[in-house]
Order: sequence, then C-alpha cells, then structure tokens
Amino acid sequence: MTLDLASIDAVALDMDGVLWRSSLVLPGIADFFEFLRQRSIAFAFVTNNSTTSVAAYVERLRALDIPARPEQVVTSAVATADYMSRHYPASTPLYIIGDNGIRSALAGRGFREDPPNAQVVVVGLDTAATFDNFRLATLRIRAGADFIGTNGDRTFPTPEGLIPGNGALLALLETATDVAPVVIGKPERVMFDVALERLGTAPERTLMVGDRIETDIVGAQRAGWRAALVLTGVATAEQAAADGHADAVFESLATLGAAWKAVLR
Repeated sequence: MTLDLASIDAVALDMDGVLWRSSLVLPGIADFFEFLRQRSIAFAFVTNNSTTSVAAYVERLRALDIPARPEQVVTSAVATADYMSRHYPASTPLYIIGDNGIRSALAGRGFREDPPNAQVVVVGLDTAATFDNFRLATLRIRAGADFIGTNGDRTFPTPEGLIPGNGALLALLETATDVAPVVIGKPERVMFDVALERLGTAPERTLMVGDRIETDIVGAQRAGWRAALVLTGVATAEQAAADGHADAVFESLATLGAAWKAVLR
C-alpha cells in the first residue's frame, strides 16, 4: 500500500533507531516535531524498552527540545501495567524480573512483589538477572503462576553490536517451563491499542514510524495502522526491499518530514 501522508492525523514513533542511536541524536528531529506542532498532528512515543521509566524518557526528550508529556510515552512496561490492571486485582502477588521501568510501572498501579507466593511472573529485560532469578521464576510458573513478558525482542542494540534482548530471557523460561508467555510489546496488539487510546485517532489515520520490520511495521499493520520504516536503526534498505511490509520507506525521520511537508503544501 502506498502511504497517503495527507490522511494522517497522528503519529507514533519508536525512539532508539528513529530519534537517536544510543547517545547519538539523529539529524532533523527538532524540525520534525515543530512541523507536527504547526499542523496540529498528535504524536506519541512507543517503545519496547521496559528498562527506562517514563519520567526518564520525558526528561531526555525535553532535553532535545521535543515537547513530550508523560502520557505521550508508551513503553512496554506501561502497556504491561495497563494490561495487568485490566486482568488482575492489584492485590495479586507478583514476581518481577526486570529493571526500574517495569517495576515502577507496576508499583504505580498498586501491584506488589511477593516472590514465594507469586501468582504472576512478569519478565522484562534485566541485564543484572541471575540464575537464581530464573530458578525462582521457573518454580513459580511450574506451580501455576501466569507468565507475562513485556516484549519479545530477541536482541537489543548497543554500540558494540546486538546483545540478548528480552525475547532471549523469555525463551529461556519457556524452555524451562514448557509454558509460552503472554507478550505485551510490539508487534502484539496490546501495545498499539494503548497508544491509540492515548492518541484518540482512528487506526487507518494513525502512522507508526519505526526501524524494526518485525515489531514496528508488522505490529502496526496487524492493528490496522499505516507504517513507515526508517533506515536509521536496525533494518537495512535490502531487508526493506525484500520484506515489503512497510507502506513507505524513508532514509530518516528528516526525510519523512520533508516528504510530509511537500504533500501538505
């Protein structure tokens, strides 16, 4: 499908690989958001990263002169907490493997950790996780606890290359328990539904901008959104050409912005 930018009322953006790569800020970011502001196009940020808190993301975005509010940041931790609050009472005891992002999101919804009695095991990326963490998670899941993963990304990009992502941790536990997790983050529908509710737009008039085909692009199209792939992150031009899922492919967010401005002139 050819992307009709004139029909877009709102845009959701991944961050790493779209706005920045690690500590490197990508060019044209401030101009893009100024364009959205001038045209009254709603925007949100949608990331599978469950390790960073919403407050930390807002601080980083504002430091780049991007006018972000907490409700515009949807991490897989935020979406997981939303899912949990819809499906479990806050009194449900949890066991959490994960960093500050998922812990603060669940605590903000009133959930508490009680590892020996956990009825739900929630797993987000945790680079400090130990064998003992996975031992206890395995025992609780085998005892009947539900198994939820914040996201299924198999790898995580770093300046030195790709390292194991949360999907690799989920695979370890699935192998040890014979139980498949309920996965919340992109490309799963839950993540897109939470973002769409906050944007307040129709799916077909909402654009996802991302750098990963298997999460950002595939997930958006499953949810009925439009999808634009940028080549500043994980996916290459060769992969984009061979895959064909994206409605449009751009070299960068700056290139997308230029094309969008041209359409609306």
